[in-house]
Amino acid sequence: MAALKVVDQNNKEVGSRELREDVFGLESDAGLVHRVYSALARAQRAGTHSTKTVGDVSGGGKKPFKQKGTGRARQGTTRAAQMRHGGTAHGPQPHDYNTRINKKERKRAVKVLLSDAVRDGRLIVLNKFELEAIKTKSFLSVRDALSVNSGLFVLAEANEKVQRSGRNVPNSKIVLDGQVNMHDIMKYNSLVLTEDALSNIEKRLGGE
Repeated sequence: MAALKVVDQNNKEVGSRELREDVFGLESDAGLVHRVYSALARAQRAGTHSTKTVGDVSGGGKKPFKQKGTGRARQGTTRAAQMRHGGTAHGPQPHDYNTRINKKERKRAVKVLLSDAVRDGRLIVLNKFELEAIKTKSFLSVRDALSVNSGLFVLAEANEKVQRSGRNVPNSKIVLDGQVNMHDIMKYNSLVLTEDALSNIEKRLGGE
């Protein structure tokens, strides 16, 4: 089992923490991560894009001119795709982009990313994260002490002082342990977990 040091808000070591092998000890699997992330990204698309085909455009019931003798290319309707105000040929139509992804696969993909974060030295474990007042400067002082320039901060429970102090800080995001997702883990360079948040994540993702 991997062990990480636990630090306080001044980045001083205050202990160590054993990590569950079945959550933070998985091998890298870029194929799985790509497959799951792509499916989740596609599912965000509304799929409501639509264009009118020749059959959807109003008018055009009459042949614009006779078939022969005009010297022009024959036309059957003024609503053909090549005509002004005509329909669109091969344009986008409403489409369902949802791709079914097994629940175990989604769960495993998150664990793979967490394991990669441990291997890359991107995971920081805080004993606790508390601020005396709602002040951006206080949040920045903690972030700077941890040497985090781009970080996802994960709390075990809502903390108004911490969340409001850091909500407008660039390259930082504060979430609860139940809100951790693949996009955020990959987006930020550092993953900062409180000990309680770490415990909750291990309980939620442990096992199959």
